[in-house]
Amino acid sequence: MRTSILNELKKRILIGDGAMGTLLYSYGIDRCFEEMNLSHADDIRHVHEAYINAGADLIQTNSYGANAIKLARYGLEKEVRSINTAAVQLARSAARPETFVVGTIGGIRGLRQQPSSLSEITDSFREQAETLLDGGVDGLLLETYYDFDELRHVLKIARKMTDRPIITHVSMQEPGVLLNGLPFASALSELENLGADIVGTNCRLGPFHMVQALSGIPLPKHAFLSAYPNGSLPDYRDGKLYYETKPEYFKKYAVKFRNEGVRLLGGCCGTTPVQIAAFRQGISELEPLVTKSVTEPVESIQITVRENDLETPLYKKAISGRSVFVEYDTPRNLKTDKFFKGVRALQDAGADAITMADNSLASPRISNSAIGRLIIEHFTIPPLIHLTCRDRNLIGLQSHLMGLDILGLHDLLIVTGDPTKIGDFPGATSVYDLSSMQLIELVKKFNRGISYSGKSLRHPTHFRVAAAFNPNVRNLDRAVQRLKRKIDCGADYFISQPVFDKKRIVEISQTLSGVSAPVYLGIMPLTSSRNAEFLHNEVPGIQLTDEVRQRMALAAEQGKAQERQTGLAIAKELIDTAMQYFRGIYLITPLSRYSMSVELIQYVKEKERILPDLARLHSHSAR
Repeated sequence: MRTSILNELKKRILIGDGAMGTLLYSYGIDRCFEEMNLSHADDIRHVHEAYINAGADLIQTNSYGANAIKLARYGLEKEVRSINTAAVQLARSAARPETFVVGTIGGIRGLRQQPSSLSEITDSFREQAETLLDGGVDGLLLETYYDFDELRHVLKIARKMTDRPIITHVSMQEPGVLLNGLPFASALSELENLGADIVGTNCRLGPFHMVQALSGIPLPKHAFLSAYPNGSLPDYRDGKLYYETKPEYFKKYAVKFRNEGVRLLGGCCGTTPVQIAAFRQGISELEPLVTKSVTEPVESIQITVRENDLETPLYKKAISGRSVFVEYDTPRNLKTDKFFKGVRALQDAGADAITMADNSLASPRISNSAIGRLIIEHFTIPPLIHLTCRDRNLIGLQSHLMGLDILGLHDLLIVTGDPTKIGDFPGATSVYDLSSMQLIELVKKFNRGISYSGKSLRHPTHFRVAAAFNPNVRNLDRAVQRLKRKIDCGADYFISQPVFDKKRIVEISQTLSGVSAPVYLGIMPLTSSRNAEFLHNEVPGIQLTDEVRQRMALAAEQGKAQERQTGLAIAKELIDTAMQYFRGIYLITPLSRYSMSVELIQYVKEKERILPDLARLHSHSAR
């Protein structure tokens, strides 16, 4: 009878295989690797054989992404069972009698968490795990899990499905800490308590940083330690990724991994049979480590609260009373005199905040963070900074957030951002590493003092997050459901697109019944009939009623002065209705004509004095 993986690990260090994808990629193959179990079976078998010949005691099936969710990208979601069955058969056909075969199941949620729910992941995981177990694997390998909640969830399922050994691998961006800030040691301990037989890590980190992470890990009480490092940091040349790691380096690090208590040692991205052979040579004369003193514990996340973290959030004004924010975009050029004259006028009129878009309509303007800092230094009105997902990748977004916090710019409006195709430079790239909801979650993570990778920021940020709300859609209920999802992500309050229909304002209020987060209703004065037609026909998220467009068209026949007055009159009528249902008013300054916003602020203030109890006329006016 075959001995089990766990019995062998009690006696010796086992060597696992390396990356399947790295070898296939080096051969010029760039497609669904798992489907090749069916279409290119010999190629897959030869990879398995190469690793076994290099000294691997344990190989994994070519099934990392062979689940319904990932295979759906290739239209192969109906082929889960055939692909996984073939994966086991190919590994078995290559294996020697003494070679262990484990069924590999990769994480669904990667570095940028995918929208898949745990319910969807459950169904996908069960189907794949059942097929691999029915195929006769010696155990399961759950690898490359960046989302610890997902790994915890699927481990519980797997443990109920089988008593065969289960290997669980978390993946870290930073040595010693998971994306959610959980220390590596705590994660492994929890996995062991949930029934994992072998616990460890794979991917992202090379040997140097993986050993560093393991240095703070005590030997598990009942489980064994595992490590599958990457080959190195990848280089990018001529459109392809390259890993350059010399075998002697891996041979040296095999000893270091053994000295940290690792009993199962394999490779991940960038490793080939060359590195696996080096691991085999490195531990060939070594016995497993049986005792270990942890001399370098992983640093716990220390968060220090700063005095300015006690600032009163801007949106609180819309809970206790009337509040008016004004959007006033920064200049398109370096002549700023008129802009700051407008800031002074808006401040003197009584605006509660000035908000500045982040290159609205994908057209470059002076940085709103730079202008925001100058407003703090020279005015008393607080700035509210818009932040889009469009212009910065994940690295740039984090750097920018840290910079905003250092500058004292703590009030943010998170928006997706208009695509670059509609702006002044249609050939520019739209980044969108994160969605607006994911960016809200990132900002709130910063408020806990944790970076995207889970590393301590040393201080928490203290951002207050507004999110966009577009009520100018056919299905208003669906828009409100999206709003509620943003609340779940951490949004504190909302700012709407401009509304040009009094009946729609009432509908919005009724549909928002039960939503506790404040909503600032957008009001934008029209400057001309031409402006009205442009907004209605060309600007995403804005719709005008036929009545409003007709009034502006009639005003155009009487000259520019009448157009301006009609635009202001329409805005005031909308404000009259909005003030009955919303305490937060969001005025959008058209074409930098701040005098129009000043007049509307004054109108709101005067109306508030005349009707001081207006905000209490409706039971849901707390928005």
